[in-house]
Amino acid sequence: MEALDTPQPASVRASVLRIRGGALAPASDYDVLAEETPIALEYNGISHATMLATPTDLEDFAIGFSLTEGIVDSAHDVRDIELRADSDGVVVAVTISSACGARLKQRRRALSGRTGCGLCGVETLPEVLRDIPAVPPGPRMTVGAVLAAMRAMRGRQALHGLTGATHAAGWADAHGAVGLVREDVGRHNALDKLVGALARHAPGAAPHAAAGAGMIVVSSRASFEMVQKTAAARVGILAAVSAPTALAQRLADRLGIALLGFMRDDNATLYAHAERIAP
Repeated sequence: MEALDTPQPASVRASVLRIRGGALAPASDYDVLAEETPIALEYNGISHATMLATPTDLEDFAIGFSLTEGIVDSAHDVRDIELRADSDGVVVAVTISSACGARLKQRRRALSGRTGCGLCGVETLPEVLRDIPAVPPGPRMTVGAVLAAMRAMRGRQALHGLTGATHAAGWADAHGAVGLVREDVGRHNALDKLVGALARHAPGAAPHAAAGAGMIVVSSRASFEMVQKTAAARVGILAAVSAPTALAQRLADRLGIALLGFMRDDNATLYAHAERIAP
């Protein structure tokens, strides 16, 4: 395997035939497709997980996945990240602290991920619902700021605009200003990339110094893994375009997270911890 010296493309052009009005168009056209690549994560030389993901922002992905999966406690525990090209995809070789490496060996599992799948390969029930501390109370966010954050994130989904095939996760401050957005074909991957980006902006934070004063917005449904990752990032508000699941609602209630769904236009539904949202 060789070091990955050039960035992988996020999308490719493909020749297509259009069907319009029930009939095939006479000439070929082209479409832009989101790239989907196997990404193998190694920790201290040991293979841990393979996910199908968009091959961009992979350093962010590695750090975010490491944090939200509880493999490391902070970005400082990640000593080095090396990207290597493989015939079938990309290997992300992560070097972590010896203490985190020893802990990982004790509970190491073989996890094979699919697009949008966050549980493939988990071996025991405690690994599904990990013991994550509740997010402490923080500044309230106004309804207007929450709605503004979702609108702003939608305007920054460049890859989705090209392909229509990717999810996004964004972080916004207490005023609804979106500071970071990450995209991926998998909603979990997009959120991991965002968490990693936050951590890289403030190494040593858990994972971002201002995270507690802001919110996470996602272009997907709010499954329990999205709530769990939000709690691991120490963010108290999660807003989703689509619906939450019942388990996501219960977990948000237990972990102190304001959970909003059906964020469309000027409408939303608040499912947990309404005290974090101001009129």
